[in-house]
Amino acid sequence: MRARSEASTCVSTSSIYLASPEGDTGKSTIALGTLHLLTATGGRVGVFRPIARSSDGSRDYILELLIEHDSVDLAYEDCIGVTYDHVHQDPNAALAEIVARFHQVADVCDSVLVVGSDYTDVANASELGFNARIAASLGTPILLALKAAGRTPAEVRSLADVCLAEIKENHAHAAALIANRCDPDQLDAIRTALEPTGLPAWTLPEEPVLIAPTMAELMAELNGSLYSGDPELLGREAMSVMVGGMTAEHILERLTEGVVVIAPADRSDVLLALVSANAAEGFPKLSGIILNGGLKPHPMIEQLVQGLQPTLPIVCCEQGTYETARAAAHVRGRVGVSSVRKIDAALAVMEEHVDSRTMLDRLQLAIPKVVTPQMFEYQLIERARADRRHIVLPEGDDDRILRAAGQLLRRQVADLTLLGEEKSVRGRAQELGIDLSAARVIDPTNSEYSEEFANSYHELRKHKGINLDRAYTIIRDVSYFGTMMVHLGYADGMVSGARHTTAHTIRPAFEIIKTLPGVSTVSSVFFMCLADQVLTYGDCAVVPDPSTEQLADIAISSAATAAQFGIDPRVALLSYSTGESGSGADVDRVRAATELVRQRAPELLVEGPIQYDAAVEPSVAATKMPDSLVAGRATVLVFPDLNTGNNTYKAVQRSAGAVAVGPVLQGLNKPINDLSRGALVGDIVNTVAITAIQAQG
Repeated sequence: MRARSEASTCVSTSSIYLASPEGDTGKSTIALGTLHLLTATGGRVGVFRPIARSSDGSRDYILELLIEHDSVDLAYEDCIGVTYDHVHQDPNAALAEIVARFHQVADVCDSVLVVGSDYTDVANASELGFNARIAASLGTPILLALKAAGRTPAEVRSLADVCLAEIKENHAHAAALIANRCDPDQLDAIRTALEPTGLPAWTLPEEPVLIAPTMAELMAELNGSLYSGDPELLGREAMSVMVGGMTAEHILERLTEGVVVIAPADRSDVLLALVSANAAEGFPKLSGIILNGGLKPHPMIEQLVQGLQPTLPIVCCEQGTYETARAAAHVRGRVGVSSVRKIDAALAVMEEHVDSRTMLDRLQLAIPKVVTPQMFEYQLIERARADRRHIVLPEGDDDRILRAAGQLLRRQVADLTLLGEEKSVRGRAQELGIDLSAARVIDPTNSEYSEEFANSYHELRKHKGINLDRAYTIIRDVSYFGTMMVHLGYADGMVSGARHTTAHTIRPAFEIIKTLPGVSTVSSVFFMCLADQVLTYGDCAVVPDPSTEQLADIAISSAATAAQFGIDPRVALLSYSTGESGSGADVDRVRAATELVRQRAPELLVEGPIQYDAAVEPSVAATKMPDSLVAGRATVLVFPDLNTGNNTYKAVQRSAGAVAVGPVLQGLNKPINDLSRGALVGDIVNTVAITAIQAQG
């Protein structure tokens, strides 16, 4: 196949081809950050691997990772071009197959991230050239990833020149460069060295956590087993490995944060010293202990260890010390689907060091107007980051809160205060490998703010018979303490509810924060992220059986919330009938609430009563309400009661595969938001971002 015919297959779908000239460039970091950027621009985003591993038949972990973050429901098999074996047997036939399979992905996507080969099977000097031929055949610009580890700036520049010449020779187009795994002190020097290429160039620092194996990966490599400890902590990265061959006191002198110590299982002194050190103040937190030699500790030592109840993972393996150390030293961590800490680190590095707007412009990517769930979530994070606010998280004793806090701090989404006993909170965070150094931790039972908060609460509630002693007791509760922080300006907002009921979270807000002027109802909305748009559902969580006035409040507050988050509010008050077609107490209440909204907020586009299908489906609206400015185009849907709203949002979430973000409380003077007790880490991150945006005003 000639270059001219290869280039003629260009498609209208926006696409990027991520290529590198060698292995270990950290391409998964760049791929993850680039995909995250693409999903944020809107539309349906696909992933394509032109050449997949073929040596052992295992699945491609990078592709699995990216599909997990993809906005198109594509099967793994649909995102694969050919194997290395196919390329070696007949390169031209393989190229034709790659082009055909790429188009199958591109046909259902607005943009596609193409991730080139990894040099993991039979690599050769022409592999970059073949990747360039593929890019030319797809009409896709190349984002070239270079490995800077162990290279001077001049050597990185020389590598870039060779690669760009190879790309040009194969009729492809390089649009930008990223030098990854740079010495942090050489970022500017490497960027300067790449300037003569004439291409936009970004430099990413070496991030140790991205290449560090987890305890689980070390255990798998050694074919070991978990002898003792919390299985949850097997996901913590081993930042370094040390052979504990010396006496216990000298081992203790050399401990560092995140180290894994290898020692024979019959070294009882070392085992007990390490377990004790990991629990003691003033010592680094270990990632784990590996007991080698195929032995188990002596029964009395085992009984003693069990009595100490260590959470630290202790792994046993059969190999000798040398074999264990050699295997551990050669295990390289992978950014897989479950690698939460690595994913956070990869996204943070890309967000901090790559100018996303310049990248999009340079790669000439079209930006569709549809709004996907990934785009909406990305915009939440970006808006929160742009004007960072201080959020208090009362449930510092919950692992989900700690993991979410680590993500939020690493990505600079918000400044945080966590409530709880400081030693316990920070100790558990260290065990989980979470850096909370940028967060404040306050114990409400023993705080410098206790007197101020008690006096303030007493003044607010003394008309209800709350004396000062009672106020001191009440503000020790984490929900009341956090709410007082918001009320008195020590925090801009609060997120709670992972362990507490909705009532426990919002009752203090009713007493202390109170409602906005002109609003008498605290209500909520869910942002329902469908495949190509975001709708606002209210109220699905707070008000069980709203009156006419409360329905009007909910509609007006929901419209304001939608507008604050970039959704053009067209409000539909829902009922079982549309327009004047029905009557009865329930529909009359919705009709009256609609008129009240028009009186109180004449600038709003509002319709009601209206059935759900007439509100969102243009063809139905054309029949039932042809002259309405809202029917068929509604973006804010107000349900007549909590029973209807709660069941509808869950039905849409489960049956239509929508992402439900919320509940988002509205109507309060300052932002307080409630979590579901089943909230996942991502839900908590989104809710904190929403709260921060609400605090921005």
